[in-house]
This record gives sequence, C-alpha cells and structure tokens, in this order.
Amino acid sequence: MFKRNTTPIAKETPPPVQAVERITSVLGAGVIWHGSISGSGGVRIEGAFEGEIALRGMLVVGETGRVTCQNVRANTVIVAGAVRGNITTQKLEIRGTGRVWGDVVTTAFVTEEGAFLRGQIRMEETVELDLGPVTETTQSEAAVAESIAATPIVIPEAEKTQRLPRKKKAES
Repeated sequence: MFKRNTTPIAKETPPPVQAVERITSVLGAGVIWHGSISGSGGVRIEGAFEGEIALRGMLVVGETGRVTCQNVRANTVIVAGAVRGNITTQKLEIRGTGRVWGDVVTTAFVTEEGAFLRGQIRMEETVELDLGPVTETTQSEAAVAESIAATPIVIPEAEKTQRLPRKKKAES
C-alpha cells in the first residue's frame, strides 16, 4: 500500500559559468592613478584609482583596490575592495571583503556574507549606461588590443661576444 519511491531524484546542477568577459588591463597594487578609464575591455584595479570610469566591459576592484569615483559605469562590476561612489551597472557583485559607499542602479545584484553596502539599491529591468554608441574606432581599438595581447613576446638571445685576452701583470 505505502511503497517507498526507489527512483533517485535528479538534482539540478547549475550550468557552468561561462567567462564571457575577461580582464585585459590591470592597475597593480601600489599604483595610484588619477584620471579616467573608458573604452572596451575588462579592467582589474588592485591599486588606488580616483576619477571617472565609463567602461564597456567588466570592472573588478580587487581586495587591495580602492576606487573613488562620482559614478562608476560598467557592464559588470565586481567589488572585493572598496568603492566610494555611485555604481550604475547591469550586474553588481560585492564579495565578502567588498565595501561600497554609494547608491547602486542595476539589473542583477549578488552579494556574499560579510559584504558591506551603505547606500540604496534600485533594481531595474534594463539599465542604460550612457557609454555612447559603439563606433568603428572602439571596435578597431579592441581588435588591436586583442591582437597585441595574442602576440607572443620574443626575447632575442644575447649576441655572443668575443672575450679579449687579459693583460698579464708585470712582475717586479
């Protein structure tokens, strides 16, 4: 009458995460940069940055990274360090070590335990980043950067030099 179900329940495994975007530039730890970052590609900041960020791609603020920016605009923003400023993005991820002081406008929000956010989050169905139209220049710059990154670095061998015979010391 009551029979135990012996067929195993199929567990749904999430699809593997595809790394669609990748990091093409790094601002290393110990580097302090004032200015602007714009264009296409992925940028990882491990040092300190102050200025404007309008990026068609991924921005990663590493654990040692510190960003001060009135409004960070990028397709994807991952924060493991500190960001002071508003963030407008399609996807925001704040890691456990991440700290954000500012308001957020996004379509997707992910956070880990220990993450910090002081500000408001506004979720939208779509987010307009106002990065301007994709121009041929932007596309060609991205193609040039891609080809440079794919070009192997060749270090030529040192030329073999002839050794000159040593002068003998005069005996006294």
